[in-house]
Amino acid sequence: MRLLGKTALVTGAARGIGRGCALELARAGADVAINDRSRSELIDSLVAEISELGRNAILVEGDIFERASCEQVAERAIKALGRVDILVSNPAFSRRAAFLEVSPELWAKTLEGTLSAGFHMSQIIARHMVARGGGGKIVFISSLHARVPFVNSVAYNAAKRGVIAMAETIAAELLPHRINVNAIEPGWIDTPGERATFGDAAVASGGSALPWGRLGSIHDIGKAAVFLSSDDADYITGTSLLVDGGLWLKGAIPAAAPAQRE
Repeated sequence: MRLLGKTALVTGAARGIGRGCALELARAGADVAINDRSRSELIDSLVAEISELGRNAILVEGDIFERASCEQVAERAIKALGRVDILVSNPAFSRRAAFLEVSPELWAKTLEGTLSAGFHMSQIIARHMVARGGGGKIVFISSLHARVPFVNSVAYNAAKRGVIAMAETIAAELLPHRINVNAIEPGWIDTPGERATFGDAAVASGGSALPWGRLGSIHDIGKAAVFLSSDDADYITGTSLLVDGGLWLKGAIPAAAPAQRE
């Protein structure tokens, strides 16, 4: 229960990585404000799961792709929880398309939903943390896309790399306030979005081709978020934690062992 007595806001929490982060924060003792665009069976089931863990779960609806909505989400979360000690910023928008086919509208929407939304919410919550004093934790969800230029993902790659640069800059500016700011780079994670993109069969079989022998789970990312949100990570700020089961290292692994010389 490393986060007992702490409060957290997780954006994009209804499913996937956001859901995993919300659940693991609650398991670690935090009360959690969970955000998604609108109420749904998924978000209601998350509230129930967190409540079963003995923690408070507060639903704060709102489209965090818009600044005004971010303000409202933050205000409701702070009012319900009394304060926000931890922000897990998990906005994203991704549609795959070849570079030559990407429209200006798709480019703008991807950067707005994946990069700008994180800026708006983190600035609002950071202002709250600075005003109340006592430090805080901000964790951005970036991606392995920040360091590997996967094809057909030019806008998403750029946005996720931007998240890293943004987190580093914010960390530097918030040093005097003892607010830790870090990012997580998930690899290939088994999420509903990945299953919609690649299909259940590809996701089910894809793990065997990865260095760790499986896809990551949303709980793998949630546990990393718990670590970065805890006192165990007090001396860590301005960094990015790669959580990919060695996928980044795959190119370093030879396809076959070299022949032994006599």
